[in-house]
Amino acid sequence: MNTPLHRVLSDEGFRLFFPLTALHAGLWPLAWVALWSFDLPFARDVPPGIWHGYEMIFGAWGAALLGFLTTAAAEWTDTRPLHGRPLWVLAALWAFARVAGVLGADALILPAMLADLAWLALLVAYLLGLSVRQRTTRLLTFSGWLLALGLACLMARLAMLTGRFDLATEWLRTGGLLFLGLLGLALARITVPVTNIVLDPSEATSPFRPHPGRLNLSSGLVALALAGQGLGLSPAVAGFLWIAAGAAFMDRMAEGFIGARAFRAEIMVLMGSAGFAGAGLLGLGATGLGAPWGEAGPLHLALMGGLGLGVLAVLAIAGRFHTGQGLGLNLATRTGFLLAAAAVLLRALPEMGLMPWPPGPLHLIAALLWAAAFLLWLVDYWPAIRRLP
Repeated sequence: MNTPLHRVLSDEGFRLFFPLTALHAGLWPLAWVALWSFDLPFARDVPPGIWHGYEMIFGAWGAALLGFLTTAAAEWTDTRPLHGRPLWVLAALWAFARVAGVLGADALILPAMLADLAWLALLVAYLLGLSVRQRTTRLLTFSGWLLALGLACLMARLAMLTGRFDLATEWLRTGGLLFLGLLGLALARITVPVTNIVLDPSEATSPFRPHPGRLNLSSGLVALALAGQGLGLSPAVAGFLWIAAGAAFMDRMAEGFIGARAFRAEIMVLMGSAGFAGAGLLGLGATGLGAPWGEAGPLHLALMGGLGLGVLAVLAIAGRFHTGQGLGLNLATRTGFLLAAAAVLLRALPEMGLMPWPPGPLHLIAALLWAAAFLLWLVDYWPAIRRLP
């Protein structure tokens, strides 16, 4: 007898939230560009661009975060993962908040804010509860970043409610950069075991052992740069701090050079995620030092490229492991990685003056490539996700 789909999807967090991530990350930007021409059906006071930024950060990347942490935290603490009703509650809160963003409904800002804060609070409570029961500190760093992310969510929504859209933009920028800190933590925990399996498929040895002092360097320097920004440091000083954070991500990328096996798709996508994040932060720092481009291009390199490829890497690698398949990515998913990278470059580099502005509707082409990347992953993985091993 086949297990009902709703029970399969709520068996572990990744089965429910990874497909939601792919659908929201892929289709929401495409609809915004192709269907609504950078507008939204019910947008009145809040600029559609703010809705777009909020939905990508707390919508698409929020779903990925829910899927990753509700699955990985149990693995790290050797406990049974969340399943059943708790996952559906988290999904319902997340989805309710997305209704406001998809429609651009100003009237739903307050209830959507409460829904987003609720799932963030429940996720923190879950991690802290595991920490206490298992007497471990492994999850405390994630909890701290999530609390900071909750603050950014609260302040961005309050600024939207009160019509302070410049402040909302600033808090969304902060929220995106906080996600980069979480990306650094995730890469530190994913890269090591993946690289060791690539180097020794038997898993009898652990030939790849990064220096412990560099394990969380990228996240630490993002935190330092955010603290400097909060203290009101000059643009030049803040710029140097972002350059340091970018260099730490580039160092993370350099760890992927493990000889010929670095060309494995699993290694390349992790390197690409760190590389885009690093390049974006370097560009952001250069902006503060007078570089001839605004912040939009570097932020898209970091938040669309670094986070986008990082999320695709998590979806692909964790999706394989947790469906009992092991490493070895299919052509559809590998193609998705390339399409996502192309979309990022097309979106960011012309705006920074680093490549010619191509003919045709640039944003539409980038949105189509981006959507295809996530939908290819979903088509590739759905058969394994929808059935229990």
